[in-house]
Amino acid sequence: MRWRSEKRWCAVILAAGKGTRMRSHLPKVLHRIAGKPMLQHAVDTAVELGVNQVVAVVGHGAQQVRSQIHRVDSWVEQTEQNGTGHAVQCALADRALDSADFCVVMYGDMPLISQDTLVRLMQAAEMESLALLACDMSDATGYGRVRTTENRVSSVVEQSDASSAELSIRLANTGFVAAETRLLRTLISSLSTDNAQGELYLTDIFANAHAQQTPAALVLTDNETEATGVNDRRQQVQLERRYQRQIVERLMEQGVSFADPQRVDIRGELRCGRDVFIDVDVVLEGNVELGDGVEIGPFCRIADSRIAAGSRVDSHCAIDGVSLAAACSVGPFARLRPGTEMAEGAKVGNFVETKQAKIGASSKINHLSYVGDAVLGERVNVGAGTITCNYDGANKHRTTLEDDVFIGSNSQLVAPVTVGRGSTVGAGTTVTRDVEEGVLEVEHRDNKTVRGWVRPQK
Repeated sequence: MRWRSEKRWCAVILAAGKGTRMRSHLPKVLHRIAGKPMLQHAVDTAVELGVNQVVAVVGHGAQQVRSQIHRVDSWVEQTEQNGTGHAVQCALADRALDSADFCVVMYGDMPLISQDTLVRLMQAAEMESLALLACDMSDATGYGRVRTTENRVSSVVEQSDASSAELSIRLANTGFVAAETRLLRTLISSLSTDNAQGELYLTDIFANAHAQQTPAALVLTDNETEATGVNDRRQQVQLERRYQRQIVERLMEQGVSFADPQRVDIRGELRCGRDVFIDVDVVLEGNVELGDGVEIGPFCRIADSRIAAGSRVDSHCAIDGVSLAAACSVGPFARLRPGTEMAEGAKVGNFVETKQAKIGASSKINHLSYVGDAVLGERVNVGAGTITCNYDGANKHRTTLEDDVFIGSNSQLVAPVTVGRGSTVGAGTTVTRDVEEGVLEVEHRDNKTVRGWVRPQK
């Protein structure tokens, strides 16, 4: 859902924390959910929402974060981590925000906030100048509690500062705030460190706003997943599984079947036709498209590939940067590397590796072969143990097998080489020169016995 407004909006994403409980040399916001850094999730959401500017506040590992995160318009460094209020103060001190009418505050360790929820929060802020997103939780442990008066926010109390009565409140602060920039500057300037943590809490602006007769609007979400942050490895895994479940449920609604919805990982964008079947322990990365009726066997990894209708990938296959036309068959135990293209009805069998290979319609590489930098015509048969010798130690060279070529088992094709239409290469042949059309190319070697031979020693 893209945000449309006459006002200029800025997203301020807080990402300065070290994440001590992660027990990692990696900054917390670079830890991944569904194959993507948590901070990148937040940035992408803001960009796709359509805000005018994305500002990220970084601190621990700032250079490393900058190098791995994209689509950020402005970086602000919080050299001393003194609370969320201080982080927003740092952002507001940046001249990049001078042109923003409104700001929405987001978090680099809360990656799954939805665009729809942010739109509701931002709409409330445009009407009321200040808005807070809260979630009614059965167990709000670890969250600040939101106190309300006449359905508006009167204050937010952090758990470490809350009384026993306040700890019984179920309304949890998610931390997401939207505000008119000018008002936010005024409220943020009056924060103090008079609290249990000795930090500047962003949440203290709500009590200040209430005291000034401008209480914040309350916006609610019932989706705890989008209101969940990550502070340790356990929470990271829990959020990963929740997110994967959401993706799988959406795909099942579109007509995709899973052998076990708990045993699949989608780390990117997956587009599926109808009647797709995905078996257990499948990992799908990057941009993957599966056409109608595609079947993916167990223990496969598929990345940045397009598999057309009716094709089947058997178990234990690795497919990366590949395009399969309709009714192709792959595996089991095949590795298809970038640049592999299979035309309709082509087959790659077990223990076959391909790279930069164009495989024509109804052609077969059934087993135990390497085919790289090659073009195969239609109805080509490549026997077991065949290798295209494409690399001379300095450069790559192409092998071309024209239509209806038959390559016998255990053959070596030393590129650059072309085998002409309809020709046959006998088993065990090393082909070092072009083969004309319609012939049989064989290599005869007489057996030789060497008596007194001594095996080399290490």
